Amino acid sequence: MSRSKVTIVGAGNVGATCAHWIAGRELADVVLIDIAGDPPGNVAKGKALDLMESFPVMKYDIAVSGGNDYSLTADSNVVVITAGVPRKKKPDGTFPSRDELVKTNQEIVGDVTRQVVAHSPNAIIIVVSNPLDAMCHVALHESGFPSERVIGMAGTLDTARYKAFIAMELGVSVRDVHGIVLGGHGDDMVPLPRHTSVAGIPVTELIPPDRLNAIIERTRKGGGEIVGLIGVSAWYAPGAAAAEMVEAIIRDQKRVLPCAVYLTGQYGYNGLYIGVPAVLGANGVEKVIEMELNDEEKNMLAVSAKSVSSVVGVLGY
Repeated sequence: MSRSKVTIVGAGNVGATCAHWIAGRELADVVLIDIAGDPPGNVAKGKALDLMESFPVMKYDIAVSGGNDYSLTADSNVVVITAGVPRKKKPDGTFPSRDELVKTNQEIVGDVTRQVVAHSPNAIIIVVSNPLDAMCHVALHESGFPSERVIGMAGTLDTARYKAFIAMELGVSVRDVHGIVLGGHGDDMVPLPRHTSVAGIPVTELIPPDRLNAIIERTRKGGGEIVGLIGVSAWYAPGAAAAEMVEAIIRDQKRVLPCAVYLTGQYGYNGLYIGVPAVLGANGVEKVIEMELNDEEKNMLAVSAKSVSSVVGVLGY
């Protein structure tokens, strides 16, 4: 029986770290694709080689390759797209507008999607590129895939940060913290303390409201906190979150994970990617789980959905 195959487009910090986490779980053979390097593809090729050279030490039995040739990606089971440009200063010292950034990454993600689909028409696509919810729409539009095979890595990362902060606050194992974050991947995400527990104990009984609110706010600003500390976006947690989604699909685990999925009436939304709990398995999104939200939670989700819809409107679809 042949091994599964995962392609990661974008061999930067997030992509390369995702490959590392996948290797550590021996989930699949991995292909890294990137245009960086001289000649183009050398960065992906070099990182793949470096990772392979660690396997005799770590005793991992998978193959990792890299380059700029999409033929290497043929027949991938899962494709993780991390490619895109961050928001950084232009030569004239100004920053690109949100719309400029969205349009630039629309071109990049669109081109990547078309190329991976040409070689892997049965793959499941996991989008990591930002602005994430909008880029899911790009991948869906350009791939022509059914929506259950185009998924965004949003709530999986946000929920991980939320759980980490709760565990740090209480001095308990992260394994015993259970919770979920809904909504778009950004400042309007929706942590749900009412549905958060530690070993079955409601978190509201363990953490005072002011501290819990501070944790929620820290979760919303989690990505910015990392940028403020080291000057660039995070990569360990995003790479791990993407790898967790890959594992759920490759191993058909039926994991319930918060992901950006295309809603078709669930939660009152239609035709929009929003972070909600979904069952991930071999077919991608196998079920969207609808939670009972109170009025406050519905209002927060509405604000998040409005933000996502505003960015998606820039795409012109």
